[in-house]
Amino acid sequence: MSYDQPPPPPPPGYGAAPQPPYGGPPPGTSQKAVWSLVTGILSLFCCGLVLGIVAIVLSRSAKAEIASTGKGGGGMAQAGLVTGIVGVIFFIVQIILISTGAFEFSFEAG
Repeated sequence: MSYDQPPPPPPPGYGAAPQPPYGGPPPGTSQKAVWSLVTGILSLFCCGLVLGIVAIVLSRSAKAEIASTGKGGGGMAQAGLVTGIVGVIFFIVQIILISTGAFEFSFEAG
């Protein structure tokens, strides 16, 4: 055997399973990012404080997960963070307006 010739190919069926093509399928989207966006949007319309805080916490957790696993959804996590913060700010402004009397509720019938 000389060193100028390549070795013979292995027999069929021998060795490891074939690898996926370069890049392979994407790892998917972070579910925490999706839920942070959903709770952030809902915080704009109802339960601003509770859902806003949930959106903020989920988005921070989603960003950490995305950084460590390489999943997608970074934009959704950022949008969930922003909408969560805006929802909390809207809630605080509502409380201030109601407590100063600038905004009143009327529960009169008819």
